[in-house]
Amino acid sequence: MKTATVAGILLIIVGIVGFAFGGFHYTHRKQDARVGPMHISHEQHKTVPIPPILSGIALVGGIALVVVGARK
Repeated sequence: MKTATVAGILLIIVGIVGFAFGGFHYTHRKQDARVGPMHISHEQHKTVPIPPILSGIALVGGIALVVVGARK
């Protein structure tokens, strides 16, 4: 598979996720303290927002890269 096609597919996926969910959500576990056998930790829920205009640009750019990669 060509590099342009792979990059296009990734951009299409990012564009679809941006439209469907508004961004990426993930959980980060942090360890606060460790005293002997006891561990104190907490989870942080973070969101990376993707604006709709950026999702559209990624989707259109991805489609263009897949078409260009398929031609060559």
